[in-house]
Amino acid sequence: MTDNKWLDRWNERYSNNEFAYGTQPNNYLKDQLQKLKTASILFPAEGEGRNAVFAAQLGWNVSAFDISAEGKNKALQLAENNNVKIDYQVGELQNLNFQKEQFDVIALIYAHFPADIKSSIHKMLDTYLCKGGYIIFEAFSKKHLDFVLKDEKVGGPKDIESLFSIEEIKSDFPEYDIIELVETEIELNEGVFHNGTGSVIRFLGKKKIEHFKSNYFS
Repeated sequence: MTDNKWLDRWNERYSNNEFAYGTQPNNYLKDQLQKLKTASILFPAEGEGRNAVFAAQLGWNVSAFDISAEGKNKALQLAENNNVKIDYQVGELQNLNFQKEQFDVIALIYAHFPADIKSSIHKMLDTYLCKGGYIIFEAFSKKHLDFVLKDEKVGGPKDIESLFSIEEIKSDFPEYDIIELVETEIELNEGVFHNGTGSVIRFLGKKKIEHFKSNYFS
């Protein structure tokens, strides 16, 4: 069950007129989506919808969810402003009506779930991805703690357990061909809350399937 303080935090953040993380898509997501054929995609913890709306503009069939109703309101506003439609649900993942192997891509962009459930969420999401489908992942690494303690403007959790390591990603997504899995420093300029130098994990993985020949990447 969602902690009320956690829910209140995100509703408060998304209740302002300004978009907390801007309206432009994350750079890593943008680069990866433009290499893929449009299909169905899920955005967990999508907040105000910047990435989901971008995908819809490219022609993707977009689903998203978040615990924050304020986030959904902003996302639907952004979608309307850009003349696209997204299916956006509010609630915890286990209570939503997603189906096994429903999606061709799942995009986890700064989806920092509480530390005690983040691995179980990843494993649940894996069941919703079709064989041969892709995970696109960018989130703060455990090394990022040093960056955020020096400069809060870069954003991100301040507890090490909520941050990610390469080993955790390998453990959470074991049945994947790893196309890319790196820990790297980047410059963030995303709205109000992601500004400055940070350390992130980037992961692009393809869910394994026997004798599967992908034509997603040209």
